[in-house]
Amino acid sequence: MLRSAWFIAKSDAAYMLGRRETLLWIFVMPIVFFYFIGTVTAGFGESSNQRERLAVRGADNAGFLADELIRRLEGQKYEIVRAASDEELATFTRRLTLPAPAAPHQTFTDAVLAGQQQVVKFDRRRTDDPMAGNYDQIRIGRATYEVLADLAVLRMNGQTVSPDAFAQLAAQPRALTLSVTSAGRRIVPPSGFAQAVPGTLVMFTMLVLLTSGSISLVMEREQGLLRRLASAPISRASVVLGKWAGRMMLALVQVAFAMLVGAALFRIDWGPSLPMVTLVLFGWAAFTTSLAIVLASITRTIAQTAGIGVFSTQIMAALGGCWWPIEITPSWMQTVALFLPTGWAMDAIHKLVNFGYDSSVAIPHVAAMLAGALILGWIGARKFKFQ
Repeated sequence: MLRSAWFIAKSDAAYMLGRRETLLWIFVMPIVFFYFIGTVTAGFGESSNQRERLAVRGADNAGFLADELIRRLEGQKYEIVRAASDEELATFTRRLTLPAPAAPHQTFTDAVLAGQQQVVKFDRRRTDDPMAGNYDQIRIGRATYEVLADLAVLRMNGQTVSPDAFAQLAAQPRALTLSVTSAGRRIVPPSGFAQAVPGTLVMFTMLVLLTSGSISLVMEREQGLLRRLASAPISRASVVLGKWAGRMMLALVQVAFAMLVGAALFRIDWGPSLPMVTLVLFGWAAFTTSLAIVLASITRTIAQTAGIGVFSTQIMAALGGCWWPIEITPSWMQTVALFLPTGWAMDAIHKLVNFGYDSSVAIPHVAAMLAGALILGWIGARKFKFQ
């Protein structure tokens, strides 16, 4: 039985790897997706290092307190643009306006030092992300209160309020500091190639198996090749095992090539738990192979197989964390991902490669994928049709 299955597996693998569309989706398109998605999402999730533009109106000739406020805003990761007119101010998403002086020849700084209440107005163009507006208010409020706090300290110490006094106060050592670090093993969610390479690998393995792997079986059934194979002196178990093994070989070629390209071209470090990462991807390949056999057994036409294969792959890739780090999504999406095979694979890879966990953390993931492969393989063998 094993000899016959091995013969079928080699023949099927050679046939599928000889097709141009299969070669395209195994050796060319993954590299394109690695580069495109990895480049587009480089720095994604690291917004703390990015600067948003904030337009400030009324800061010119407003005195040194306005300059102090702008310096504190720059410390809150803003790129300050001094708007010369209201028309220019209106072109920006984030807008900050300093109040005009109430008396002639009086500046913003003069009014504050004279004890006159000054209202700084922040306005943000409406967006689909209300949390971003709240974050802006927190940062601008912090910069404003820092200036007020330093002003109160200078007044309390009886010092003359001047730019030099603010500079001396800023140079003094702080009696109280706050150090913020990540708790436990958690780090910033992966971005760029660290997310794109594993995510694309997982997605394309499923895509190739559920399209090329399943469609070739449907084609053989439509063309009567499986009926001819059934009439040969080969057991049904040998045929099913051979078809499964041929597609498993295709999946392993996809995984090995993607891992090598990821390391060589995109500098992906698969981490100290490389053997377990390899085992995770082996389990993923086995699961998708069994799923491909089931899909080919329950569909009747090539169009049905291709449609279901592409649609199911895209849905599970999106919800499982292949397109973006699942760690940045709402909690309900992270829960949904744990019920999807793509989520099992991506969660294990992220923990092993990006979050620094040891190999034992991926044992449940591997067990779930191998168990799923066995169950789906049994279903595929029962449903396997020669005509």
